[in-house]
Amino acid sequence: MKPTLLVLAAGMGSRYGGLKQMDTVGPSGETIMDYSIFDAARAGFGKVVFVIRKDFEQAFRDTFSNRFGDAIDVEFVFQSIDKVPQGSVYNLARTKPWGTNHAVMMGADVIREPFAVINADDFYGKESFEIIARFLSEVTDKKNLYAMVGYRLSNTLSESGAVSRGICEKDDNGFLVSVVERTHIEWVDGKPAYKDENGIFNTLDDSSAVSMNMWGFTPEYFEYSEHYFKEFLSQNGQNPKSEYFIPYVISNLMQNGKAKVKMLDTPSKWFGVTYAEDKPTVIMKLNELVTKKVYPEKLWK
Repeated sequence: MKPTLLVLAAGMGSRYGGLKQMDTVGPSGETIMDYSIFDAARAGFGKVVFVIRKDFEQAFRDTFSNRFGDAIDVEFVFQSIDKVPQGSVYNLARTKPWGTNHAVMMGADVIREPFAVINADDFYGKESFEIIARFLSEVTDKKNLYAMVGYRLSNTLSESGAVSRGICEKDDNGFLVSVVERTHIEWVDGKPAYKDENGIFNTLDDSSAVSMNMWGFTPEYFEYSEHYFKEFLSQNGQNPKSEYFIPYVISNLMQNGKAKVKMLDTPSKWFGVTYAEDKPTVIMKLNELVTKKVYPEKLWK
């Protein structure tokens, strides 16, 4: 059974200024997603499921429905604010989606096999897909054993402004102990630091392991997500800016002893287009990888 890749592509990219998930950065007009899907296909993934929004469905389908040929199967699912458990109450003034774990939940009807989750606008690297594919092949008949690919913090920051990162800790056996979401991290005097709720910067170890939202799950994760979403809405539904992040569910599962999460170290270097100013750097790095023959100049024939 081949694993599935679930791509979170419903976000607008407010800091970027548009639909960055469809912006072209490769030498033959590829998006960052193209490189992720290319890496996933050659690592052994059999299907890609895009989580998108209805308001840009046609443009997205026109671009990606037949793009990959026989390399990988394609499906689309849709994230919207009103996709909540029956009887849930929330602030009707809300305008933004419910966050990453809500987006994951949209795949419940089309995914029956182990699956990986990634962001549409992040470059994860060939080795990371090989690592997560190997893990998923080993949990086909298992439950409650998940994985997170951990990156070095200093390899994941933008030179153009602040980013959000999940700072991770693992135990001596390599299992995740905690993920703390830091929503404002940037370079301060040559060192990574996060801004706390009082506006004070706190220095971080540049070798800290961070989550870049590359996770490996088995299908029962959808049931847990539904359960904790009800709890989340009862506590946060009236806050129009609250977000149901993946680490919220992971933390609850670990604290309640329901699941374990293996942290998989990767040598890959992340890069992405958090800000429009990041685009020239991304183009340069992809061209370098093409020159080194890591990728062909044209991904899809």
